[in-house]
Amino acid sequence: MFKRMIESIRLFLAEVRAELKKVSFPTRAETIGSTTVVIVFCILMSLYLSVIDSFLVWLVSKII
Repeated sequence: MFKRMIESIRLFLAEVRAELKKVSFPTRAETIGSTTVVIVFCILMSLYLSVIDSFLVWLVSKII
């Protein structure tokens, strides 16, 4: 029983190793570029939502 379990673990680890060889990791430049895009997008969205929120607060205060 343990022999079969150990063999299945070895097979699993061999398959994991084979799949990891197929993975293409991004280069440093691609990682920096993607991170920059995400940070800029987050800043723009936070500014946009801040403006919309301020407008809605102003609008509700005028109505009430």
